[in-house]
Amino acid sequence: METFGFEVAETALAMRRDFDRRASALGVTRAQWRVLVRLAATDGARQVDLAEALDVEPITLCRMIDRLEEAGFVKRRRDEIDRRAWNIYLTGKAKPVLDEVHSLASQFHEDALMGISEDDRRRALAVLAQVRANLNRSSAANTRKAS
Repeated sequence: METFGFEVAETALAMRRDFDRRASALGVTRAQWRVLVRLAATDGARQVDLAEALDVEPITLCRMIDRLEEAGFVKRRRDEIDRRAWNIYLTGKAKPVLDEVHSLASQFHEDALMGISEDDRRRALAVLAQVRANLNRSSAANTRKAS
């Protein structure tokens, strides 16, 4: 019997696979475009903060940044306050790729949501938001009990 969690996980997997297939033509992986999109919103973010925001280990992000830097999409600069830290900045070469990712994402969402009414879309988003809120509340309660 399929459960809500199973359906959400399978749908997320199908979406990731389809988006990866579409994005492969851009020459960046899903992990890399996530970094680029996050940096578009927080250009100059500290590497450690970026890793936390993306929910990846710092060493994993370091490798992704290495590859993005080699491709010319980002550059590292020492943090002016904490010389041990690095700030990550987008380069001019990243902008066209980001524009393409946004265009690709827009078409992807249109295709994925084809035949689903605006009301159903809003309801689905509200249900998913409520599930996240429930899980966050449950997680916070369990963390308090464990302390």
